[in-house]
Amino acid sequence: MSDTAPGLQGDFPVAHGYPTSAGSYARLDDPAFAADPHRVYAEMRRHGPLVPVELSAGVPATLVIGYQVAVQILNDETHFPADSRRWEKNAAPDCPLRPMLGYRQNALRTAGLEHERYRRTIIAALETVDLHQVHDAVARAAEALINSFCEKGAADLQMDYAYPLTFRVLSELLGFPEDAAAAAYEGMAAMLEGVGAEEGQQRFVEALVGVVQQKQAAPGDDLTSELLRHPDGLDLMEMVNQAALLFSMGTEPTCNLILNALLLMMTDEQYGGEVISGAMDTRDAIDAVLFEDPPLANWCVSYPIQPQLVGDTWLPADQPVVISLAACNNDPAVSGGDRRGNRSHLAWGGGPHACPAQTLAGTIAAQAIDLLLDALPDIQPQIPAEQLDWRPGQFHRALAALPVEFPPCPPMRLS
Repeated sequence: MSDTAPGLQGDFPVAHGYPTSAGSYARLDDPAFAADPHRVYAEMRRHGPLVPVELSAGVPATLVIGYQVAVQILNDETHFPADSRRWEKNAAPDCPLRPMLGYRQNALRTAGLEHERYRRTIIAALETVDLHQVHDAVARAAEALINSFCEKGAADLQMDYAYPLTFRVLSELLGFPEDAAAAAYEGMAAMLEGVGAEEGQQRFVEALVGVVQQKQAAPGDDLTSELLRHPDGLDLMEMVNQAALLFSMGTEPTCNLILNALLLMMTDEQYGGEVISGAMDTRDAIDAVLFEDPPLANWCVSYPIQPQLVGDTWLPADQPVVISLAACNNDPAVSGGDRRGNRSHLAWGGGPHACPAQTLAGTIAAQAIDLLLDALPDIQPQIPAEQLDWRPGQFHRALAALPVEFPPCPPMRLS
């Protein structure tokens, strides 16, 4: 096993289909996979663009690591629908991924006309967002957070900056009271980590039901109220599911995008030095991260209703097909050269389920990074990048912490 990448166990089955009983799999919840996923992806490429994996023990799936195959699947909702009800029906009652992958009345876990209806309401709500107000919200949060640690000369950018900033901004945009937002985030984190997932799901839903009921009684100038105003007339649980999707996809991935981009800029002179000098835009550094280490590394899950032949490989019916956005972006068939200004990555997904909030997420991330580097231009990691810990998880690329140091300075006015 010495020449096998972490997380890979033995040989893969033959290319003509991956029956669940055959061979061994890579485990995507393995801490060794989280520590060095790109090495695992490189090892996987010996077996082609479609690789059998386990998402967790006893949960088989196919991981798509070829860019062109991913584009084909993402744009073929007829054969690769995102509706997971058939998979969920056959999943073990105690499967830790049921809360994360199970059917939801939202734009992520539905297909066809149902998906179109939910996506339509979300897009309409997002179109009401004033980016000037977003800038103001980010600036207020960044100023308060930076001033809370700037005199200390050290901070953990995850818990002291990126997480609370995205949490505050998304809570404000959605109109979530602070206590409800905190309960929702705790529940969402449990589902994402797969630890206490069922209880986490219950806390998450209960918090959002309270928010929606509050907005039904007294709507405001926020995304939740805009969803309620949509002429399609979402009912209570449809509202909860749309608000849950916006909150969960807006907080955790945006936080991790900020952290991954800051790590790149603090450790790679091409990006950090040129952004600070003005020779490169922060968006170029963000796009580099969206290519190399997107915050949702393995996502865009679909569930074929019938066995599907892709190339010379049969994919089983009712088994998850997961797009490895990170592996596809770094597919040797399409990668290479200077990627500056290149936004052909799949980090936002693609096809009918492409992320509709990418402008909003990019705006929050870019401004959060700019404000931090403007305030603390000499910021550096406290430990070498290769010694940082990455949180285990099938879907995200997330640092466990990002400890930094910098010359202490007095509080400042950023907004």
